[in-house]
Amino acid sequence: MSVTMKGRSLLSINDLNLEEIEQIFKTTELLKLKSKMGQPHPLLAGKTLGMIFEKSSTRTRVSFEVGMYQLGGYALYLSSSDLQLGRGETIADTARVLSRYVDGIMARVFAHRTVEDLASFGAVPVINGLSDSEHPCQALGDLFTVLEKKGHLRGLKMAYIGDGNNVCHSLLLAAAKVGMNISTAHPQGYFPDEETVRLARQIAARTSCQIAVDTDPRKAVAGADVIYTDVWTSMGQEKEKEERLKAFKAYQIKNELLALAASEVLVMHCLPAHRGEEITDEVMDGPHSVVFDEAENRLHVQKAIMALLMS
Repeated sequence: MSVTMKGRSLLSINDLNLEEIEQIFKTTELLKLKSKMGQPHPLLAGKTLGMIFEKSSTRTRVSFEVGMYQLGGYALYLSSSDLQLGRGETIADTARVLSRYVDGIMARVFAHRTVEDLASFGAVPVINGLSDSEHPCQALGDLFTVLEKKGHLRGLKMAYIGDGNNVCHSLLLAAAKVGMNISTAHPQGYFPDEETVRLARQIAARTSCQIAVDTDPRKAVAGADVIYTDVWTSMGQEKEKEERLKAFKAYQIKNELLALAASEVLVMHCLPAHRGEEITDEVMDGPHSVVFDEAENRLHVQKAIMALLMS
């Protein structure tokens, strides 16, 4: 049975239940097939997506713009310099005005409160394209890629190695929602948010999967079906780079670590990658890597999200 998500916002993985995640994946599969076959699918003909960017982007901007084009709509890029936010206009007023012009808003921002305020004061669906707390579109694209490659999600083990950041937060919640075990490994001081871990474990108790958060990357990857990493120094953390390089030195994804995982392990990275830091060239370009399939699937998953929320 299909579910109705029209008019909803997607700010966090926790906004979705399992049935809604499955609906997104089914819609993704259909839209991806239509794209590959060259079949038009103008589900958002005549509609406009306003895209707010406080942070620069490659994949988020291109995938949302191309996605709206393929759905028959139009994507309007709005950088910080294009808006009056930097000159004192409130988020509330911006949301109210944009709601009179566009049919949906995607925001890639620093503070998670920004997307919450856009959704609270606006009258159109808001999609979190990334905030400092979560990256739900990325996590959904990641799990759809695993589903494509493995045929199922429940009972698999994902190992996330690196910074306990927004991507890690969304993966913890998404894995718990679909019944996937997830083990994470981080240096002391770089663990994921305690409240997010608590929430993920609460969800996992209902879906009969395990959430493990530790410091040992070898323990995390033991028997893993998926190994996931992200940059050690994210945008806005450049002043911490040298300190982070030292802290994360033992957390690089390399062949020696892959040897501890399942024989058909998938290697994932949300990109951009700092090759030679969090991941080696041999692994990034090796036979276990699905990094670029994962990047492509951002397009298809986000098309599904937009179609379900805005059509």
